[in-house]
Amino acid sequence: MTRPGGTWQNWARSARVRPTSVERPRTPEGVQRAVQAAAAHNLQIKAVGAGHSFTGIAVAPGVLLELDDMQGLVSVDPDRARVTLLAGTRLHRIPRLLAPHGLAMENLGDIDRQSISGAISSGTHGTGARFGGLAAQVVGVTLITAQGEFLRVSDAENAEMLPAVALGLGALGILVDVTLQCVPAFVMHAVDEPVSLDDVLETLDERVSASDHFEFYWFPHTDVALTKSQTRLPESTPRKPLPPVGRWIDETLLSNGVYRMVCAAGQVLPAITPPFNRLAVKLTGDREYTDLSHRVLTQRRNVRFREMEYALPAENVLPAFQAIRTLVAERGWKIEFPVEVRFAAADDRWLSTAYDRASGYIAVHRYWRADPTAYFEAVERICLEHGGRPHWGKLHTLNAQQLRERYPRFDDFRAVRDRLDPDRRFANRYLDRVLGE
Repeated sequence: MTRPGGTWQNWARSARVRPTSVERPRTPEGVQRAVQAAAAHNLQIKAVGAGHSFTGIAVAPGVLLELDDMQGLVSVDPDRARVTLLAGTRLHRIPRLLAPHGLAMENLGDIDRQSISGAISSGTHGTGARFGGLAAQVVGVTLITAQGEFLRVSDAENAEMLPAVALGLGALGILVDVTLQCVPAFVMHAVDEPVSLDDVLETLDERVSASDHFEFYWFPHTDVALTKSQTRLPESTPRKPLPPVGRWIDETLLSNGVYRMVCAAGQVLPAITPPFNRLAVKLTGDREYTDLSHRVLTQRRNVRFREMEYALPAENVLPAFQAIRTLVAERGWKIEFPVEVRFAAADDRWLSTAYDRASGYIAVHRYWRADPTAYFEAVERICLEHGGRPHWGKLHTLNAQQLRERYPRFDDFRAVRDRLDPDRRFANRYLDRVLGE
């Protein structure tokens, strides 16, 4: 968000910039004019969404484009279950837009505050070993190139570029609309259950295979995993949602309100973190319900934090997690946030963390006022040893040379970038580091 005085900062307060100017276009043509004007003044230009990336991927030192006024449904193709959305559309608004057409997004991440363009461009994903990330649902985009021209890329037009632009890091142009392949609306049966961590690790493959969507959270200093198992059901299935009061107590009062106070107190008195973590796994994560897909897949997270996440070959998740568990015990760190483990199917997006391999994700977090450096760097070394690829929107230290070794189509992506943005009109310091100048 842009603050009074012209300073933009992201949600995690881990990136900020004072841009040369801020533009708020209302139409694709307005974006085109802004890009043309930036080129005329030799300024870099970037669009920002909701600011939920932890890295500097959206930092705009030149012209900053806020696309908040570009939200909504552009068109629906009911025969193919495809919808086109303006690029600034927030994920949490999409279910209501799709509902009259009996459609839903195939999968979502666990947070829905992002814009659709920001989510796909940074590699946002959910969980489910048979389902890809959000960019895998993209069948077309319209973008404004560095030359200020409209370019349509889809499975029918300029199709060779779709694997690049569907997850383009904001490096290839300014997206003005996104076309998604949707599915018929569905509900989900969810079981959230605390289970012995050792039991979960011993049966991890079976648990992942048995559910459409499976993930678990481990609070350091405990021996319990909070598991989430979800099964997809037809939309006609009777719903049994969580009672409003119970949901408010669990998600708003305990998971956000009380948790925020404990995280803050833990910065002054770290010794309170382990006993609170043990209490947290007793008070939360034990419930069963059936509801619309987006209400099950997403949750509210109001406690500010910073995050690093690595995608590993699925078979490497277990040894990497065990190494992290040992690391925390040996270092004696008091870690207030859980370690999150999720899974996703392989896909064909060139810079997808799941490109060409079934993947498991390990995410680590720290409260935003805590220094995450030692913890994150140690976990990063473990993930790299196990074939990890960093989430583009979450904190990591890798550069272009290191990333090229982990992405088979890295140079193909750079070639598309050279074609669409030879003068690096859409670059910033983060993209210079991860893609090269």
